[in-house]
Amino acid sequence: MATAPLAPGATIGILGGGQLGRMIALAAAPLGLKTHVYCPDPDSPAFDVASAHTVAPYEDEAALAAFCDAVDVVTYEFENVPAETAKIVSGRKPLFPDARALETTQDRLTEKTFLRKLGLPVPDFAPVDDRDGLAAAIAAIGRPAVLKTRRFGYDGKGQILVREGLAIDQALAAMNGQPAILEAFVPFRAECSVIAARGRTGEFRAYDVVENRHENHILRSSHVPAQIKAETAAAAVEMARKIAQSLNYVGVLGVELFLVDGPAGERVMVNEIAPRVHNSGHWTIEGAATSQFEQHVRAIAGWPLGSTRTRGEVVMTNLLGAEATRWRDLLSEPGAAVHLYGKGDPKPGRKMGHVTRVKS
Repeated sequence: MATAPLAPGATIGILGGGQLGRMIALAAAPLGLKTHVYCPDPDSPAFDVASAHTVAPYEDEAALAAFCDAVDVVTYEFENVPAETAKIVSGRKPLFPDARALETTQDRLTEKTFLRKLGLPVPDFAPVDDRDGLAAAIAAIGRPAVLKTRRFGYDGKGQILVREGLAIDQALAAMNGQPAILEAFVPFRAECSVIAARGRTGEFRAYDVVENRHENHILRSSHVPAQIKAETAAAAVEMARKIAQSLNYVGVLGVELFLVDGPAGERVMVNEIAPRVHNSGHWTIEGAATSQFEQHVRAIAGWPLGSTRTRGEVVMTNLLGAEATRWRDLLSEPGAAVHLYGKGDPKPGRKMGHVTRVKS
């Protein structure tokens, strides 16, 4: 659906009311744009900062129609928007990124197949639909390997490491009957990501490559610039560009990568694509000339993309669970930029906020 660039005063619809939607809304306001957040959860933190919000299920066609009538363009803050929701919305208003990006990234098998067809390096993989399929996949790929649900996995959920000695039935039971994919285990040196944006006209800009550190499968901290060679960083950015161009993508995306060492030196392999603003890009709010959230707003609005220049050495640290209760101490630290997401229950491992430190 073709559409002219938005003018200040227009309204961006956001599917999803979590912290990413909250930060998109916060970035839109200084540009003179309004936001309307749609989410089933009445306690969504994005509601606090949006111009308007709708509380309704993603399957509610009447509510979705009214939401579309109230906005000029629609985006989303998480990739598991139901396919039918995306279809309803895109039939009424421009949806960026579009339904193809969602379809490609919602299913790990579809995503890995897409990446392989692009000629990008990915871990070996095989589909797993049943016990015989898993046995065949293990025979082809070997152990250790990682068995993952094809859909709805995040922060380490929906996956199990298939080591030597682990029974096939035990591994399969961890999938709870869901279609799965077996991926070769990658002995990586580091995990990295590229946060990039592509505008409606094809304009492309990427931030410096990020080096990420995880604890219990949850992102603990992001470090910029990554400790990798310049040619490796350039190759990583080129992979992101190729992905965005192939999908005719509009908006910010995150490309998660493994940094591996081999006989020919270091190289990167693609792990996953996130068709949205990304946790490892939060550092850009203080650490780059244009935040990933403003960049996303610019892209979907049809505006010129902003500079991605990094302002120095940057470390972003997630505040998990009760760590956010230390907000007073963090605010007392010179140079620390504290972001709290307005969530009520500080469950262990739940992302409650983040703090960014920039060394210029």
